[in-house]
Amino acid sequence: MKTQGGFLITRIKQVGGRVFERILSEKNIDAFNGSQGRILYILWQKDGVPISELSKETGLATTTLTSMLDRMEAANLIYRDRGDKDRRKILIFLTEEAKGLEQDYNEVTEEISNIYYKGFSREEIEQLENYLHRILKNVEEVL
Repeated sequence: MKTQGGFLITRIKQVGGRVFERILSEKNIDAFNGSQGRILYILWQKDGVPISELSKETGLATTTLTSMLDRMEAANLIYRDRGDKDRRKILIFLTEEAKGLEQDYNEVTEEISNIYYKGFSREEIEQLENYLHRILKNVEEVL
């Protein structure tokens, strides 16, 4: 049996990323891009995260993430701080400006979710997301 799951997931990510960027543009949101939105999303859930955890949660390589964080820091979206407990560990925090962007991000993600799930029933969405979680778990086990 020939399968295309990996190809389809990659293609959805590519096209979905372009759609996300277009929605940002249409809404005149230029404070962050789609890739930065992934980082902001993690930090909105839990602020003060080590780079290693951000790398794991976003799926971005540490080297890629570091250069993105440099740009985000220059744009006043995040700041780096050494924790009180382990001074060797650098933690990433949101600025007040970035905290104020969460609603914009949520509006964009709601719009793209509506595009992704157009014509799907609630049960189909749950089933699809359960399958995707299983696939993610399978590939993470290999790392």
